[in-house]
Amino acid sequence: MIKPVNMRKQSKFFLILILLSFHYSTAQDSLTISAQEFIAVVKNYHPLALKYQLQNKMAQAEVTKARGGFDPVLGGKLGEKNIDGTQYYQQKNLELGIPTWYGIDLTAGYQHLEGEKLNSSDTKGGLYSMGITVPLAKNLLYDKRRAILDQAKFAIKMTEAEQTVLTNELLLEAENTYWEWVQSFEIYLLQSKAVDINKKRFSLTQKTFEYGERPAIDTIEAGSQLQSFEIQQKEAYLNFIRNTQKLQLFLWKNNQEIYEMPQLIYPSNQLSGHTAYSDFEFLLQEMDTKKIDTHWSVLYYDQKHRILESERRLKWQSFLPKLDFTYNFFNKENYKADYLPLFDHNFQYGLKLEIPVFQREARAHYQIAKIKIEQNQLDTQVKKREVYTKIETYKNELVNYHAQINLSKNNLVNYQKLLTAEEIRYSNGESSLFLINSRENKMIDAQEKFISLQTKFLKSFNKLKWIKEGFSL
Repeated sequence: MIKPVNMRKQSKFFLILILLSFHYSTAQDSLTISAQEFIAVVKNYHPLALKYQLQNKMAQAEVTKARGGFDPVLGGKLGEKNIDGTQYYQQKNLELGIPTWYGIDLTAGYQHLEGEKLNSSDTKGGLYSMGITVPLAKNLLYDKRRAILDQAKFAIKMTEAEQTVLTNELLLEAENTYWEWVQSFEIYLLQSKAVDINKKRFSLTQKTFEYGERPAIDTIEAGSQLQSFEIQQKEAYLNFIRNTQKLQLFLWKNNQEIYEMPQLIYPSNQLSGHTAYSDFEFLLQEMDTKKIDTHWSVLYYDQKHRILESERRLKWQSFLPKLDFTYNFFNKENYKADYLPLFDHNFQYGLKLEIPVFQREARAHYQIAKIKIEQNQLDTQVKKREVYTKIETYKNELVNYHAQINLSKNNLVNYQKLLTAEEIRYSNGESSLFLINSRENKMIDAQEKFISLQTKFLKSFNKLKWIKEGFSL
């Protein structure tokens, strides 16, 4: 039996850093780790946990990118044309464009033009201008720039929901792996204890045979029982090693390299010491107060609906005619500005109209957008049902396993009494070693089943606990 003693925290352990530490046992030359420490390592160092966190940063970057559609644009241009000593033109242009949230574009600029071959519509000298372009139909209420920014904002919450669900699933898998590992360790300890007991029984049986108190068949019976438990002990140890290797898959260093354990590592927690046995009723009561609509896996589809609704609004704009009004006010350099009335002096305006005749593309895009919304609504209903079913299933499992554990406890007490009684009868010459071994085998089987029930109970508790963690506040 492996039992770490004289525990002390290792001063520096590069995997856990300052956050937490493994414990080191000088007596057993082995490392131990608790469930809390293990989950903290997974949460802070596992590549998938870090990957999910990066998704949130990427979503934030998408919002910044979308805001770029509203950034002012400053442009300039220099140009000259000269043939055979004749300067056709020389120009200097400087322009500032300011897009606004409501689809209106503002412009301001300065142009200086000189030359001997200018177009009749060109203005010689310096010219200041201020302009505005207003969509009167399509893009007035909603346009692509606003849609992209809205969708990027919705995507942040959508990514947060996805990251929360995936992280909780990772931590659930890690925690259940830990308790499966504890189960295999406790079964190994159980088999090791059985081996120790049977070694003593075999030794005692040999001595009583030598003294002529027991027949030779008893030594064969005791030896066979011992060999049987030794085989089970080796199998239990092999299973413990397998589960240790599974556990190692979740242990990473802070530089995202997998942690290669130089020696065996043992759990510092026991199945029977978990707080779930006293807390599970509170968890059941708390789950009854939760609303399915507030679970992150459902909120994911809510945010997706907002994105699809934004796309539908954008596609609806395609049915409207494109009618844009542009107005520019001019003022020549060194001239006194004359602003009013707007359409009397120094102005330019334009009205542009575009109307798709058959609207085939618009109708197709809009229909696709509506279908996507309907599909998402169906997905939402399926997800709600899935979450509800999982909750009810885990609640039933939790109650049922807890009842089985109580029955199994009583069963173990009875098996122990039967074994003790058989040993007393054997010492009085009223029983046989065969019957003792039979009682012992049943008790060991019952103990293994009890350990297995504890693990199943804790795994169901963890499933319900991490679903609870998936509800938004």
